[in-house]
Amino acid sequence: MAAQIVVTGFEPWAHGVENPTLDVLDRLIGLGPADTVVVPLRLTFIFGIWVSLLSILHGARLVLMPKFTAGDLAAKLAEGASAVALVPSMLRTLLLEVPTPAAPRLRSLLAGGEVLSRRLGAEARAALPRSEIYDLYGLTETGSCDFCLPPAEFDAGLGSIGRPTELVEYRIVDANGGLARPGVAGALCIKTPFGMLGYLDDPSLTATCYGDGFLITGDQARLRPDGRVEIVGRFKDIIARGGNKIAPAEIETLLSSHPEVTAALCAGAPDVRLGECIVAIVTLAPGSALTPAQLRGWAAGQIEKFKVPDAIYVRDALPTGGSGKLDRTAVTRFALAARNSTRPEVGSE
Repeated sequence: MAAQIVVTGFEPWAHGVENPTLDVLDRLIGLGPADTVVVPLRLTFIFGIWVSLLSILHGARLVLMPKFTAGDLAAKLAEGASAVALVPSMLRTLLLEVPTPAAPRLRSLLAGGEVLSRRLGAEARAALPRSEIYDLYGLTETGSCDFCLPPAEFDAGLGSIGRPTELVEYRIVDANGGLARPGVAGALCIKTPFGMLGYLDDPSLTATCYGDGFLITGDQARLRPDGRVEIVGRFKDIIARGGNKIAPAEIETLLSSHPEVTAALCAGAPDVRLGECIVAIVTLAPGSALTPAQLRGWAAGQIEKFKVPDAIYVRDALPTGGSGKLDRTAVTRFALAARNSTRPEVGSE
């Protein structure tokens, strides 16, 4: 079992000290002195930082996990954790290894750091029916939690990041710099009093990333008919395949909707003819014999031909980086290694 750090027994040390960011998050989440909060996140990650600070502020028992494993997290839940903060990749791993985790006291599950897919959200709801699930969206540059899909709206808002939190303004900008029409994807821009002053010693980058006080997040988003905001993808992740622009998140959503696919991660890889080709890594449900060729054939019947992945690899888990987030660059590296390898066991196309 991985080592842990437990912080407990503090009285609220910040009583009477104003901190508007934590005040907003406090009203949103509502931790208390009776809580045991498990954080398997690195403390270089703003999500882990603010959850830890709120826990200490209220004298809650804070349990830090320097290294995440599904088994260790399942043990913490079984021991009586009442709140847990994790990225969806960790949640997916937990539910794959421990499909019905014992969590007798768990009342709050905080998910953030990457998109919580509709499918994973529904699986979490089924596996942890007594827990309230918060889907949180925010950036380090903006002070963390800018949007929230709260428990009361979770089922209705699955697949979205909900609505802005207190004092946060947003706009979705089209390619011409105007406001994107509802349902049309554009650049998500955020204005908040909790944001950074700028990038250290880089005024040109600061100027590039701001417009009229709004930070350009780098995320593509659209306004849904229900008034909630949905993340479509990252601009830097867009795949340029044969002159067509493809958001990998769209392909991931499609592949993940196959009944035998538990998760998918998509990226572009260099291609002599097309400029970039579409590659994906998927994980399958236990016992599934689905082949990449069969999955590609199924996908071809669901979307435009130019969006069908050129190569699909079946692996035991999706690649993640140091913070626990999914790592698209690892998909590209794996595809290139598989392409150049003479070993047939590398990947499955």
